[in-house]
Amino acid sequence: MAPAEPTLCCIFGATGDLARRKILPALYRLYSDGMAPNVYVLGATRTGDVDDESFRGIAREALTTAGVPDADASRWAESRCYYQPIQEGTPGDFEALAARVDAIEARHQLPGNRLYYLALPPAGFAPTATGLASAGLAKSPGWSRIVVEKPFGRNLASAVELNRLLHEGWRERQIYRIDHYLGKETVQNLLVFRFANAMFESLWNRDHVASVQITVAEELGVEQRAGYYDSAGAIRDMIQNHLTQLLSLVAMDAPSTIVADAIRAEKVKALHSVRAIDEAAVVRGQYTAGTVNEQAARAYRDEPGVAGDSRTETFAAMRVEVDSWRWQGVPFYLRTGKRMPRRLTEIVVNFREPPLSLFEPYEACHLQSDTLVLRLQPNEGFILYFDVKTPGPTFKLARQPLRFEYADAFGALPEAYETLLLDVLEGDQTLFVHADEVEASWRLYEPLLDSGREPLPYAAGTWGPPQANALTGKGAQGWRNP
Repeated sequence: MAPAEPTLCCIFGATGDLARRKILPALYRLYSDGMAPNVYVLGATRTGDVDDESFRGIAREALTTAGVPDADASRWAESRCYYQPIQEGTPGDFEALAARVDAIEARHQLPGNRLYYLALPPAGFAPTATGLASAGLAKSPGWSRIVVEKPFGRNLASAVELNRLLHEGWRERQIYRIDHYLGKETVQNLLVFRFANAMFESLWNRDHVASVQITVAEELGVEQRAGYYDSAGAIRDMIQNHLTQLLSLVAMDAPSTIVADAIRAEKVKALHSVRAIDEAAVVRGQYTAGTVNEQAARAYRDEPGVAGDSRTETFAAMRVEVDSWRWQGVPFYLRTGKRMPRRLTEIVVNFREPPLSLFEPYEACHLQSDTLVLRLQPNEGFILYFDVKTPGPTFKLARQPLRFEYADAFGALPEAYETLLLDVLEGDQTLFVHADEVEASWRLYEPLLDSGREPLPYAAGTWGPPQANALTGKGAQGWRNP
């Protein structure tokens, strides 16, 4: 792959946590790998007491914290980083930003390719996008692209309004709604796994699949995000975006070509096929005190910044039906939670059992369905469980795994933000969320938001409320809890 074109990357919220932990280190790694050798950074925040030199110090510290040698971090920051205050975000502030952009591009003879990254709280998305467009920064001699972090709205109405405001100054092909889960190599590999391997794609339907489980589990509690999380909850924070993106990739039909528009169109079709979710098929939970990895963990309501009578769910599980020719009658189970026993993201495909067990007369064992586990984190890879005969004179069956792990085959995987930033620089929207996807997803979950119901308790360090087990149905495969 050829290196990205020379570009000026303007980061709004450049002194914040996201920029320090993810964006600046990712830009440096792309630079050091030779994929973005001529990308310059213009930090922009409302902090008036930061200038070029102090911002370079912030960038240098962010890189050294990420493991970059100090000399390399200093060299990159000194040669690549600039700063421009936005103050109150007035038209004059954005005009001053535009003048600074022109000056930096002239100094380094850049062709006018501009990337604007909104590493901001959600309230800042629309005003910043509007301010940039009003100052003429949505157009340039090269290309102009804008990256918007999640959450994309708080409900359907706010998502529709955000899309409307974005589209007032920007075309959809310029807008990159970023969900870092889609930047993981293993998520991208879902397309390859399905459509490059006829063995699996031929089984990827209601005739062969009994159920699908998608789990995103976190060991951590709310940490420093209580202010946001207590007004959001697990459905808004995780299911509406991360898990729904995985659902659409599993449930979609084959695109006509492997290009962004075709893939996104199939994802939207899959979401439109999801039946209205019954409230009775949803289990909400909230963690109480417990133990995670042998460490005491306090209850959610005892976390700093959380209301003592909070009804915010920290766990959600639900049964979803996809009314399509491919998936009619196959339940999809979505589950996410905080303070669970381990950090885990995986997709579990349970295949149907044989219609008749030929081995029952031998009392070999209870025949189980074959199971495919696509592990997205940690220990990325897949596991295929199947039955084999155990050695010896007696006829016994044993369930055995066939494993593949990326680390064994390829070593360390690229960090998600590296992949996604390079895609923005290349103009590839495949791994980014289209406006139609955002609105289709919110339509699914709108009726489930703010139910006001008391969430069921579950102890920190467990897999959620016991009531979630009932979702899988009597006699069906239960949740996989590795």
